[in-house]
Amino acid sequence: MVEIDRRTLMKLGAATAIFGPAYIRNAYAAETIPIAGIHDASGGIDIYGRPMINCLALAVEEINAAGGVLGRKLDLVNYDPQSNMQLYTQYATEAATKQKAAVVFGGILSASREAMRPTLKRFRTLYFYSLLYEGGVCDRNIFCMGSTPAQTLEKFTPFVMKHFNGKKIYTLAADYNYGQITAKWIKKFATENGGDVVATDFFPLDVSDFGPTIRKIQAAKPDIIMSVLVGAAHNSFYRQWVAAGMKDKIPMASTTFGIGNEQVLTSPQEHNGIIVSYAYFDGIDTPENKAFLARYYKRFGEKADGLTEGAAMTYHAVNLWAKAATMAGSVDREKVTAALETGLSFTGPAGKTTIDAATHHDTLDVYIAEVRDGKYKVLQSYAQQPPADTAAFCNLKAHPNDNKQYVIDVKI
Repeated sequence: MVEIDRRTLMKLGAATAIFGPAYIRNAYAAETIPIAGIHDASGGIDIYGRPMINCLALAVEEINAAGGVLGRKLDLVNYDPQSNMQLYTQYATEAATKQKAAVVFGGILSASREAMRPTLKRFRTLYFYSLLYEGGVCDRNIFCMGSTPAQTLEKFTPFVMKHFNGKKIYTLAADYNYGQITAKWIKKFATENGGDVVATDFFPLDVSDFGPTIRKIQAAKPDIIMSVLVGAAHNSFYRQWVAAGMKDKIPMASTTFGIGNEQVLTSPQEHNGIIVSYAYFDGIDTPENKAFLARYYKRFGEKADGLTEGAAMTYHAVNLWAKAATMAGSVDREKVTAALETGLSFTGPAGKTTIDAATHHDTLDVYIAEVRDGKYKVLQSYAQQPPADTAAFCNLKAHPNDNKQYVIDVKI
């Protein structure tokens, strides 16, 4: 290794502090594998990004401690797009062209994923997206690790109706494609199980006043509230719901509560009894998850951001990529992709995740849990749920050059 003197290191450190990631790595670039993480560490959706950043770092540290990939250590650079979609595009470009990352892990909102996806495809940089989303992405350059509505809502909606002994649902959703499409899935599965969505209201991400909406709900008298709200501003709804005296009158389920650690940001009075469904909860009772929790809190401290589906799936994604690179004997994008398309699996804190070659999504375990005093009590689990919604439109085996996000036509 070429030695770098102390003055040079100090200059590099200052450059990193002022300008972000440093790219002057020629002295040791050949000995490491550059990889990138692009997650919000600040801004309005950083509540989702922080635990994902932690799990990315943990996975990289563990892989490096075990000898790296193909005998080379992983050299991770984290970028903070500050919840700014333009910065997502900028940093994706920098990761691909200046850092020359072998793989990028990142994105939270679907808008952030779609800001990066064409850029990374253009520069032939492999991309993993780990948050749950609305489904439909069909692109051989991306692997979508999070759950989709067909994997969760098909079981979750009838479970909620039975659990709360009600059929009339009032849906509140974020006003972008995830919220809009998820609301359609809720209506579909409610109708198929003898229920009815009496109303659906959509809200921009910066809305924080839900007073008028609560009055509409009181007039509609539903049996169940289904929350598809997203982001820090929308957390106001849970507090205003309690303040209006509605918490004990109409029960609530959610497809999003907790993926930003809302169970920590709200009080037990505000969240106790909410039912949620994801591909990961910290309450999963398996040896793999217990060991993972111990390692995570030992590394980041007892007050670290709580673990979410996005965080756990980031950990799974890094390990699957490393496993595929080892299998391929290379970090070349095409060779790693081919290895992943063999149906590669990884068993970790979220259970078993298996890459579905036709869609580049994964078959995964799904759990339903109740929020209680800042923690999750798992009520039900469903093993190895396939990405059926995306599979109805996407077949990368037959059409490897497909490159779009299909808007899934939810038949109601």
